[in-house]
Amino acid sequence: MHPGDGSKAAFVVACFLTLGLLPLLTGNYVLDLVTKIMVYAVFALSLELLVGATGLVCFGQAAFFGIGAYAAVLLSPESEPGPVWWLLPASIGAAALFALAAGALSLRTKGVYFIMVTLAFAQMAYYVVHDTPLGGGTDGIYLYFKPVVGSLLDLEGALTLYYFTLGCLGVVFAFLALLLRSRFGRALAGIRVNEQRMRATGFSTYPYKLAAFTLSGGIGGLAGFLFAVKDGYVNPEMMSWHLSGAVLIMIILGGLGHLRGALIGAFAFALLQEFFKSDAIFGAFAKHWQLGLGLTIIATVALLPRGLVGLPGQWRNRLLGRANRGPAARAAPAPGGAE
Repeated sequence: MHPGDGSKAAFVVACFLTLGLLPLLTGNYVLDLVTKIMVYAVFALSLELLVGATGLVCFGQAAFFGIGAYAAVLLSPESEPGPVWWLLPASIGAAALFALAAGALSLRTKGVYFIMVTLAFAQMAYYVVHDTPLGGGTDGIYLYFKPVVGSLLDLEGALTLYYFTLGCLGVVFAFLALLLRSRFGRALAGIRVNEQRMRATGFSTYPYKLAAFTLSGGIGGLAGFLFAVKDGYVNPEMMSWHLSGAVLIMIILGGLGHLRGALIGAFAFALLQEFFKSDAIFGAFAKHWQLGLGLTIIATVALLPRGLVGLPGQWRNRLLGRANRGPAARAAPAPGGAE
């Protein structure tokens, strides 16, 4: 085990314990906000698998999110709550199936062409729900009955939904952590670093990338399901390119190549939004919250090239650098001294 793995694991465990205890300390507003952020954290983890672990910059991630959400609503009964054991896998499966089809074609391209093709697939999905009766058009559709977990537990209550979302986040994080430590994960890391070398060593990289793309789509569908259940409403804007850009900013802000960076980035992005939208703090300027958020993100990326996850290491290196320079500076001869 790497020497730093213990502290990283302790940090993640502390985060999940804090989230588990949070409902005991806060009210309904904070509970609703943190539930939304945890949904976005699941969504950010789905993109981290592609961008951070595999090196594939996807600009169509919102399509998987939206498909999962629409599947949850469209497949739910109109007169009674639907069972989670059926709706959740169906939402994940619908998003993963679309990701499989989109990935099979888009992964034939590289670089900026791959980005544009994934964006094109996302826009296709957007216009299907926007311009056809399937998704209710621009008005969207409502989820009248939230799903139930067994016969005794339903997701109507805010606290139940909070812990269900927290459980899903924990399962996704643990699954990806194990996946990236497996042979499959090592192959993805090799593809990210040098795909040509991986091919030269005998790896067929296309199936690995397609599997990662499909898994990413399925996890994005899970996030969409959670979002639909939380809000009880879906509309085409869930598939817009703006959301794909936002989740990409989340993982860059948190730190690419780190699962905990996706968590940190999701929370940081959402909390910054709430901060700059606050009328109590910014008054009339709050309606221009995008400007403040954008400037903050630019400053963060410029000052923290490794993202927020690299901040402790950056501080530690500076402190060590100062400590190491101290004795050397004292031992050095004064300028102009004898040779």
